[in-house]
Amino acid sequence: MQFKNTREFARSLDAQDRLTSYKEEFIFPVINGKKVIYFTGNSLGLQPKRAQKYVNEIMNDWAGLAVEGHFKAEKPWWDYHEHLVRPLAKVVGALPEEVTVMNTLTVNLHFLMVSFYRPTKKRFKIICEEKAFPSDQYMLASQVRFHGFDPKDAIVEIKKREGENFWRTEDVLKTIESTGDELALVLIGGVNYYNGQVFDMETITKAGKKAGAFVGWDLAHAAGNITLQLHDWDVDFAAWCSYKYMNSGPGNVSGIFVNKKYHGKKDIPRFEGWWGTKKETRFLMEPEFEPMPNAEAWQVSNAPVISFAPYLASLTLFDEVGMEALIAKRDLLTSYLEFVLKTIDDEIGINDVFEIITPPERGCQLSVFLHGQGKPLFDYLMENGVITDWREPNVIRLAPAPFYTSFEEMYEFGQILKKGILEN
Repeated sequence: MQFKNTREFARSLDAQDRLTSYKEEFIFPVINGKKVIYFTGNSLGLQPKRAQKYVNEIMNDWAGLAVEGHFKAEKPWWDYHEHLVRPLAKVVGALPEEVTVMNTLTVNLHFLMVSFYRPTKKRFKIICEEKAFPSDQYMLASQVRFHGFDPKDAIVEIKKREGENFWRTEDVLKTIESTGDELALVLIGGVNYYNGQVFDMETITKAGKKAGAFVGWDLAHAAGNITLQLHDWDVDFAAWCSYKYMNSGPGNVSGIFVNKKYHGKKDIPRFEGWWGTKKETRFLMEPEFEPMPNAEAWQVSNAPVISFAPYLASLTLFDEVGMEALIAKRDLLTSYLEFVLKTIDDEIGINDVFEIITPPERGCQLSVFLHGQGKPLFDYLMENGVITDWREPNVIRLAPAPFYTSFEEMYEFGQILKKGILEN
């Protein structure tokens, strides 16, 4: 498609967009009397309007039924999580029995490490990406120390090549091969939070399994953003938060994937609790743990249904639209944003103000290094109704989520950005 950096062209793209009506399904902040241009769905998605209804259902059941809401509510609380499983499985490419919703992201990674990081004197190393999201770094280091190893010895970081802003798959594969039979676990962010790179999860998973290691993925920036086929790729485990591209609300619950091959096993190491035991006998209060025959065996506590409600509301949107349609719009939207940035760069007449450090293997996010620009430009954007994300030293992360971002907003952003550079 031959793009044009004009309002008329952007509007023509919106007119052809079959998802354009979904913008009205979300609530936007307002700055200077106008709805903002929202680029931070990779940090916190906007609130779906239908979320309030789902939360109110539970509040009303609590008021009218009290404890009986566990069994007599329209969506009984004791198995409320089951409503999320089928639509969520479609989003992450899993069998319904391989996913469940519980806890929060880093908590779930710690729980999953109990099952999938089982180091020995010989096989104890973990491969992750250099400068992973800090919470992952802290989690991995604390797990390694818990098992009596030094993170400096046990954690192997895959580095970018000098002068490059992305990781090469061949370097990941070489690291797996060279670590050899010392490798216990590969755990990488499926989409890197900083540069927006999508890792080749299928190839890396295959290599890690061939080396005799478990392979897991942190999908915080991937779930609801990119194509995932966790079951077909034979991933061992994964976890993700729900509040970024999946719009479930600040700090909300996490989802997990556990490969079907690990279901129904009593001998697998696992921290266990009441909500992981068999549903049929749970309220008999038996002393012996009988694991659910699916990913729910990793559940520990009863479901925080008020938190689950907005997640379920958002998942109804994903189920209506489907990941294929979202990804098609995502690709066109992100390509148009890239075109707008390059056009504004040319119009300003200063060479390479914008350096896009996100490689072609990407989802919604473009990370833009601003040469010769600093935080005042970010502040200008925020003051003029563009909510974006600043990362040191000079990177602005832009994530046009396809559910609620229009092509005209990409044009409008370019005009605000151009004015901000010329005035600052």
